[in-house]
Amino acid sequence: MTLTESTSLIEQFLKSLWVEEGLSDNTRKAYGSDLTLLADWLVDTRDCSLLAVSAMELNAYLVYRYTLKTHARSVARLLSSFKRFYRYCLREGLIRSDPTATLESPSLGRPLPGTLSERDVEALLEAPDTALPLGCRDRAMLELLYATGLRVTELVTLHLTQINLRQGVVRVVGKGNKDRLVPLGEEAEAWLNRYYTEARPALLKARKSEDVFVTERGAAMTRQAFWYLIKRYALQAGILKPLSPHTLRHAFATHLINHGADLRVVQLLLGHSDLSSTQIYTHIASQRLKDLHARCHPRG
Repeated sequence: MTLTESTSLIEQFLKSLWVEEGLSDNTRKAYGSDLTLLADWLVDTRDCSLLAVSAMELNAYLVYRYTLKTHARSVARLLSSFKRFYRYCLREGLIRSDPTATLESPSLGRPLPGTLSERDVEALLEAPDTALPLGCRDRAMLELLYATGLRVTELVTLHLTQINLRQGVVRVVGKGNKDRLVPLGEEAEAWLNRYYTEARPALLKARKSEDVFVTERGAAMTRQAFWYLIKRYALQAGILKPLSPHTLRHAFATHLINHGADLRVVQLLLGHSDLSSTQIYTHIASQRLKDLHARCHPRG
């Protein structure tokens, strides 16, 4: 099998991921990069192709990546890419056995996601200058993000038809093109109303757009631009800890659980397909209680 044939096979596999599972462009690009690097290494060092590889050779490649000081989490992602690819090849009758079947992922300690205190969130939400159209837009975005726990991509790709202010809900198209309805809450509704009536028309200047959040040029807000805004407002609010748009999603989930929300409700709101992805927030709440006990109890 030549490298050209390997490239063609990888492209067919990536297309199947989009058709069958609706995986994002970023995820498919990552899989494609992983498999292309593997194919190149096999040709250069083993005189072998993707479809003729053995478990021993795959393991040798993972060891090689370790020697390049690749993080254990990245190696685990590599193996995940390979497992998915070879399951596809097995299903299509391209191989007789799966060479990844006996390979195990490296053990990973699951890090707790960074989050913010409720006081930090309040300071961040109040940072934009809402007398300006851009500040009003940014306040509406931050309020919506904290009220709903949306992923940043879900936030910046919202269309007008997805928000129903009369019913107080937003219809989110999440990973795998799965829809979910999330309540907005009074504060987010109020800021969206103000943004719609005051700031958005001022930014569009009679131009038309189906995107909810727009720039002064009339284009849709991007992930990168919103990431920059979050950083800037965090500095204004005096928040020095590392921060990203995803931090507000973590804060949304953590604060809900701290105030007694049921874990399965939080799972539905976040759009997690597996409850185990949501359970990490119970660990954050437990850790907070331990820290509070250690600080305040005389024998802590």
